[in-house]
Amino acid sequence: MQIDHQLTSVSFAPALEKFWQLSGAKIDLIHRDYDPANGAPVVTVAGKYTARAWTEWTEGFLYGSDFLQFDATGDAAHAARARKYTVDRMASHVSHVGGHDHGFNNVSTYGNWLRLQREGRLPADQIEYCELALKISGAVQAARWAKIHGGGYIYSFNGPHSLFVDTIRSCRILAIAHQLGHRLMGENDVAHSLLERALQHLEATAKYCLFYGEGRDSYDVPAERGRTAHEAIFNANDGRFRCPNSQQGFSGFTTWTRGLAWAMVGFAEELEFLKTVSDANLTPLGGRAKWEAILLKAARATCDWFIAHTALDGIPYWDGGAPNLHKLGDWRARNAEPFNDHEPVDSSAAAIGVQGLLRLGRCLGETTADGKRYWQAGLTTMRTLFSDTYLGVDPSHQGLLLHTVYHRPNGWDNIPPGRKVPCGEACMWGDYHLREAALYLQRIIEGKAYYTFFGCLDS
Repeated sequence: MQIDHQLTSVSFAPALEKFWQLSGAKIDLIHRDYDPANGAPVVTVAGKYTARAWTEWTEGFLYGSDFLQFDATGDAAHAARARKYTVDRMASHVSHVGGHDHGFNNVSTYGNWLRLQREGRLPADQIEYCELALKISGAVQAARWAKIHGGGYIYSFNGPHSLFVDTIRSCRILAIAHQLGHRLMGENDVAHSLLERALQHLEATAKYCLFYGEGRDSYDVPAERGRTAHEAIFNANDGRFRCPNSQQGFSGFTTWTRGLAWAMVGFAEELEFLKTVSDANLTPLGGRAKWEAILLKAARATCDWFIAHTALDGIPYWDGGAPNLHKLGDWRARNAEPFNDHEPVDSSAAAIGVQGLLRLGRCLGETTADGKRYWQAGLTTMRTLFSDTYLGVDPSHQGLLLHTVYHRPNGWDNIPPGRKVPCGEACMWGDYHLREAALYLQRIIEGKAYYTFFGCLDS
């Protein structure tokens, strides 16, 4: 990508005002026309949200979007709707033992609700309710545990052999629950630290799902430093690592860019969280220096891969090794082309990864050369995401962010008539994370409290 070093945060203020008007209309349109009895809305088909039954991992993004909309605009109707649906529909996600997505569903809803109460934006009459939900969710997620030599990980819905790179964002729910004073009680009343399990999962992800150009396999070359595998496969009997794999990318040896984006934001935001954890809590687990080094190395590598292997305007194609990318020629030297005939872009990967760039830039310091590079790369991508090419400006389209991809190998993405690859459609996680990135930037511009997943802990 070509980083624009002249962009400033304040320059986004007019675009943000337009963005939130559009965002509110989209949320209202979904609630008006979509029947939740059909399952959680996942992706649009011809502009209308529909379910894609695999796992109900997107429901919290819809109600969480209402919380974000209220936060940005003060529109009380969005807050009322978010509270109602969180109470009515999210309890099953708190106790869900079959999935790895607690950090998606429950931080987006109960977490945002608790934060807004603590900030004095909403009545502080459900604090204990939200805290209890987050505590239970964190423990339930931590119980989905596979042991490996020296640690372990939260295993995916595929089973105990499977570590997904996505699940890094579920570490947030363990972190919140730990800071709320909770722990997981196991057999014979053995207490398990939620902080320890979160850190061990982060370490396993950094070690087995990321590549650093250090020759771990034949394709782990310096030019691909920072690439990610969607899945790491282990022998469930003895915990030995076996191979990289992919469910939604092209292969275990190519970079599915949404998986990369989860790692970008996941490591950067956990690096921020680590600053709030006391030395007394970290010393028994190896010490602050150990964990800062692991998280910073992973955050830098993944963000560097994104910058090096993304189109000029900061939008990636769906997989860095997609089989027909070569037919696009020197695609890195041009803006992304969502209407091409060979491989789809995935703007949802950009909407997720942009927070990784911005947060890492801020962690390193926006006045340092490295910090400024990541920060300005984030602003460059944000500018493209806010353009009419990617925003769903058609008032009849329910999607906010266009040109997203869900599951290319399974063929779950709509290909419009006359086109050869998916384009023009939205997804619930893309819409939510673009709102989250917009709120992040807006609160910085307005000088409000810095937006973090652990802001719900501040009193």
